[in-house]
Amino acid sequence: MIKVALHGAEFFAYHGFYPEEQKLGNRFIVDITVGFELEGSINEDKLANTVNYEQLYDIVNDQMKQTRKLIETVAQAILDKVKSTWPGVENIEVNIKKLNPPLGCRIDYSSVTINYNKA
Repeated sequence: MIKVALHGAEFFAYHGFYPEEQKLGNRFIVDITVGFELEGSINEDKLANTVNYEQLYDIVNDQMKQTRKLIETVAQAILDKVKSTWPGVENIEVNIKKLNPPLGCRIDYSSVTINYNKA
């Protein structure tokens, strides 16, 4: 199995349950890993045989632009789009960190992780 991943992709977005969060926005960090069986041979050196991490970034970027109340919903939307783009993927892990969540004290981040495993 091969894994393609993006680590630490940072976005400014307007996700949050509270209206102030959707108005002011916040910084988010996204990590995504996609596991798959290679189409053809790695020695063919063809982008079509793999998960293109540029396309992967575009999926994440597009979903981060769509304001939602829950980062769980954002992570699921990313996962669903990856599955529809590359139906043969074996597993996906999406982790979204919300930096400095609006709580009563200093917290580095809150996070959610969603996994998919083709059974």
